[in-house]
Amino acid sequence: MKIKPLADRVVLKPVEIEETTKSGIILSASAQEKPQIAEVVAVGPGGVINGKEVKMFVKVGDKVISGKYSGTEVKIDDVNYTIVRQDDILAVVE
Repeated sequence: MKIKPLADRVVLKPVEIEETTKSGIILSASAQEKPQIAEVVAVGPGGVINGKEVKMFVKVGDKVISGKYSGTEVKIDDVNYTIVRQDDILAVVE
């Protein structure tokens, strides 16, 4: 199944990062907070939204930082995705 976002929405896939505590304990992804860094897997077309022209600045493959509690989480084919508005993306990681 494929997700095609509408308007100014972006589909993000969280980047799994294993973290090690100062004492050397490796935390699994399930023991951590929701990651803020994600990879863009689909981008909507933009267009006129609420009377304003919206240009999409992110592209598929970009690594981005989004708001911690923003977006809608969905699970498709056992993969978790978050759908956010482009406004909820805070930065592109280079």
